[in-house]
Amino acid sequence: MSKGRINGKNKKNGIVKKLRKRFLLGKKFPMDDQSENESRDVPEDVKEGHFAVIATNDDELKRFVVPLCCLTHPSFLRLLEQAAEVYGFDHEGALTLPCRPSEMERILALIYMEFARDCLA
Repeated sequence: MSKGRINGKNKKNGIVKKLRKRFLLGKKFPMDDQSENESRDVPEDVKEGHFAVIATNDDELKRFVVPLCCLTHPSFLRLLEQAAEVYGFDHEGALTLPCRPSEMERILALIYMEFARDCLA
């Protein structure tokens, strides 16, 4: 394996680890002061094992709730790398991805089809 592929793999692993840590920080924790907890609350539609992303390109904007298993898919990892370059890791709320919502829908459909195929095999 070439050195470039090893460094690329390590970079992807680093991105995934940072995102997983970030998602864990967003979990709901019981606290007495609700106002302190509001910034860390996960929205009702984000089920356990999922996270929210926003696909945005120019004036197009759409929010998606995505399963954590998508974090390891090559197409999604490319989007995460682009997001890290464009937006960095220091922001609140849903993860913003620099792509058209239609592209995000295509990637999710691909991931779901591959998952279904693997489950049926």
